[in-house]
Amino acid sequence: MFQDVFKNRRVLITGHTGFKGSWLTLWLKRLGAQVGGASLNVPTNPSHYELINLKSQLGFEALQDIRDLAGLKKAFDEFQPEILFHMAAEAIVTTCFDSPKLAFDTNLGGTVNILECVRSSNSLRSAVIITSDKCYENFEWDYGYRETDRLGGKDPYSASKACAELAISAYFRSYLVHNERLRIATARAGNVIGGGDWAKDRIVCDCIRALSDGKQALIRNPHATRPWQLVLEPLTGYLHLASTLWSQTTGKTGRTTEINGESFNFGPRSEVEATVENLLTSIHARWPKFSWKTYSKHAIQGTEASLLKLNCDKALRRLDWRPTLTFDETIGFVTDWYRSWFEGEKDLLHLSIGQLKKYEQLAKERNLSWTV
Repeated sequence: MFQDVFKNRRVLITGHTGFKGSWLTLWLKRLGAQVGGASLNVPTNPSHYELINLKSQLGFEALQDIRDLAGLKKAFDEFQPEILFHMAAEAIVTTCFDSPKLAFDTNLGGTVNILECVRSSNSLRSAVIITSDKCYENFEWDYGYRETDRLGGKDPYSASKACAELAISAYFRSYLVHNERLRIATARAGNVIGGGDWAKDRIVCDCIRALSDGKQALIRNPHATRPWQLVLEPLTGYLHLASTLWSQTTGKTGRTTEINGESFNFGPRSEVEATVENLLTSIHARWPKFSWKTYSKHAIQGTEASLLKLNCDKALRRLDWRPTLTFDETIGFVTDWYRSWFEGEKDLLHLSIGQLKKYEQLAKERNLSWTV
């Protein structure tokens, strides 16, 4: 899988203790990589990272704030990464709204620090910097945003991610474009769900947390439409992107055109788009104990977008990447993981690896390019 690029490679993940970061770490270990992690802390309790005891599987780990450039450079110098996935961020929209300076210091300033490490590294060959689908100025169009659409954001989280994209572009065009030994790209994805996420103010997480406390979660906007995707879906995009960048440093590009300095959207099939209510109802159909209730109409607050989706044609055309799962399959993965945890499953590492294997098998059966 992924051209066997990651086997025995030193891969550094910032934000490896987070939800997406822990799944990426686990998958890279399965692919034979020597994985190092750099994160400020474990962001939630419970956490997927701790439940599957990822710390014991890492060859290198730094408790590192990405706002600290000197500390980041020390981590790079010690681990000498060949491949980088930058995922560390202040990722909760409400937290960013309440603490806008923290949002910009982390999501913009932290990314600039990463770019400083990237441009001074002698070991790095492939770098994927993950931002967000919310980096686009959202006009709530009925069609998906393309990578060339306007960047922006009316809230601190969205704006800080748009600023990060601008900084990446500036560093690439000013310093990295002529570096023949390194390839870099950005990845944009959102509305990720899956087992092991306990972040606040996320639909499924709030319901699971409430269920654990014997309560019902409060849902603000049941009619908001989102293109829901299992966490493993965008991770295939990140991994495929990184492996393609690596191959291009060696001239083994195959059918893929040069993608250095490009940005790519990664999202689900169009039919996976569904309302919040449809998502929750589908989980409830598989797990009747799962429940929620909606705020009264007059109690709804905030300025959440009712529609945001991505156009992923570029990833299809330039990378030959496409998503794997149907909506029902996505719901199945999510429900099975949380229900197993809720009912007392102790070996959550085995459960998570089992979901990886099942996902890989479905992708192989559908002849997806990254499985070759």
